Amino acid sequence: MSATAPAVAPPRRSPGPVSTAPGPPKGRNLFARFIRNRAGVGALLVVLTLVILAGVGESIAPYDWRAQDITGRFAGPSPRHLLGTDELGRDIFSRLLYGARFSLAMGVGAVTLSFSIGTLVGVLAGFYRRLDGPIMRLVDVMMAFPGILLAIAIVAALGPGLTSAIIAIGVNEIPGFARLNRSMLLSLREREFVVAARVLGAPDRVVLGRHVLLNLVSPLIVYGSLRISTAILVGATLSFLGLGVQPPVPEWGAMVSTARQYIATAPHTFVYPTLAIFVTVIAFNLLGDALRDTFDPTLKD
Repeated sequence: MSATAPAVAPPRRSPGPVSTAPGPPKGRNLFARFIRNRAGVGALLVVLTLVILAGVGESIAPYDWRAQDITGRFAGPSPRHLLGTDELGRDIFSRLLYGARFSLAMGVGAVTLSFSIGTLVGVLAGFYRRLDGPIMRLVDVMMAFPGILLAIAIVAALGPGLTSAIIAIGVNEIPGFARLNRSMLLSLREREFVVAARVLGAPDRVVLGRHVLLNLVSPLIVYGSLRISTAILVGATLSFLGLGVQPPVPEWGAMVSTARQYIATAPHTFVYPTLAIFVTVIAFNLLGDALRDTFDPTLKD
């Protein structure tokens, strides 16, 4: 009886050197994608410049924003007054530098307020089915009012001023954040990782904090940056109507309101604050568009 030779497995080929170097982090990919957007980079530089000027504008201004020179009223742009003077002989460039803080404060403050409340409202409506109906009906009622009219009504009730304007604009922006968060929650709560976490017994605070809210950050950053421009524009409108920051504080909308009666005789008093509002709004819009393209997962690097 012949013995059967045991089968010998063929020798395995060496797989070769395996690269253990980690891939580029996600943040680096996002940064590289953002840098390629020239309009976004330019807008970011403009926004950063505005923020810096708003912080140190009063220190670097050539004149005090309250200093008057009646003999030099309506002076045109010159080396002495870069952007000219207004109806009281005040330096327009100095007033624009000082007023930047109020326009940015209204935009950023209002969006921060609406971001906080709108996110909470939207998450509650999207995550808890029993709260969805009552909350969204209230949001629908708020959206039924034209935005500027709702802001005017709130400021009229609270009284004019910077704080009242921030509250009015923030309340006006809450429905947009609430609807955005709710729509994203309705899809996220049915995803496998959320269902698995709930099946394993994770409490709601863990599911929301670890699995849901982190997936809302990118869309909310994009939407918030876009809404800052709208908030600045609405704030300037309220000041233009005499319901926002009150003269003689040089908020840009208030400066436009005062200068409109001098368009024919001294157009520079109207043009420069209007141009400041225009540049700021465009910069935040372009920045928001660039952030949207950066965080869009469907775009290839």
